[in-house]
Amino acid sequence: MTSAPMSGRKAQAARNDELILQAARAVFTADPGAPIAAVAERAGVGISALYRRYPSKEALLQKLCGDGLKLYIEVTERALADDGDPWEAFAGYLRGIVDADTNSLTIKLAGTFQPTEELYHDAARSAVVATEVHRRAVEAGVLRPDVTVSDIALLFEQIASIKLGGEERASELRHRFLALAMDGLRVPPAHRGLPGPPTTDEELSARWSPSA
Repeated sequence: MTSAPMSGRKAQAARNDELILQAARAVFTADPGAPIAAVAERAGVGISALYRRYPSKEALLQKLCGDGLKLYIEVTERALADDGDPWEAFAGYLRGIVDADTNSLTIKLAGTFQPTEELYHDAARSAVVATEVHRRAVEAGVLRPDVTVSDIALLFEQIASIKLGGEERASELRHRFLALAMDGLRVPPAHRGLPGPPTTDEELSARWSPSA
């Protein structure tokens, strides 16, 4: 059964909401202290339209991080549902979280707003599923037993900090370094070829040039 199409006004509101959330992620992961007006400007919507949906910056941050937690849980539960090769299930979890890029929110926004009860609930759920996917990999003998859930969490944050070039290049480099890390996490250790071209001296040097 297909749902009925949204009216023009509702469809526009949904488009505006998506634009606002995309803009908020870009603005606040670049500068958590940015004003909410910067989000409206980037999204191309009026400030009144933004406030109708999110009455405060805190409400917008809560929504942004809530969506990130739900995505983290979704990716992890998908890995838990994979009854195939234990290492490939765990590797799929690692790649999925890197693609979701939820850790960019953690790096920049942790401690900048008051979490809601729903956020606390989802955070607890994310910890449960992360622990379970880790336990399964260790018990299957495919993940180093001395690697902890917290080690994996910090690995995700380290990879999320790679922001060279545009979004496509950053994703390419993140997966290159994830592959490198995975070779050391796996039992027995692997030595596979790394995906994507390596970082160039020009890319590293460009970080020191003032933004236009």
